[in-house]
Amino acid sequence: MSDTAHRRRIRDGYRRWARLYDWFARATRGVGGVRPGCVDALDLAPGDTVVEFGCGPGPNLAALREAVGPTGRVVGVDVTGRMLDRAQALVSRRGWENVSLVQGDATTPPVAAADAVLATFVTSLFPDPYAVVSEWCEIADSVVVAGFAPRGNRAANAALWGFTQVNTELFDAEGANALDQLAERTAASRRALDGSMDAVESETYLFGTVTVSAGRREA
Repeated sequence: MSDTAHRRRIRDGYRRWARLYDWFARATRGVGGVRPGCVDALDLAPGDTVVEFGCGPGPNLAALREAVGPTGRVVGVDVTGRMLDRAQALVSRRGWENVSLVQGDATTPPVAAADAVLATFVTSLFPDPYAVVSEWCEIADSVVVAGFAPRGNRAANAALWGFTQVNTELFDAEGANALDQLAERTAASRRALDGSMDAVESETYLFGTVTVSAGRREA
């Protein structure tokens, strides 16, 4: 499948699910500590600029904005216009003047430089997450990636497998190998951080089904 076709499939899939995903992302924003853990791992300072790839309807924007303060900048990037419409409604409602939204593809970043990059549950969609994350590491000195990583707990793995079957088109995941594919894509993201950053740490959440990897380039 071509990159263009893959991008279109992701965009169309999330466009159909935009309203439900918005509700779900906000309702589960603090569940398991994944999203707060990602923001903490970025180690942002007031005045920093942070880019979130795959920002969706904006469940992380408030925490990112709080971390960089009124003098900082938050840039949300998403390939799906309907997701960005919902994010923009949130930004307008809150009156956030230092939050910008850009429709673009995370595999060809529309941003040249930032202090930090965040991506939650995005790299699982990419056939080659190693290349994508490596490119993000050229943009920023701090990169945090959350991805699905099935291990250990049978019940959690079964739930994750069911999730992939409902969203087969998004994840390119079919059959018994769906979990192996998710695990490999998350591992590839970690390898990219290892190859580009000076220090990398990983932490697991939600019974081992989510891994957050944080890479930092030392000054």
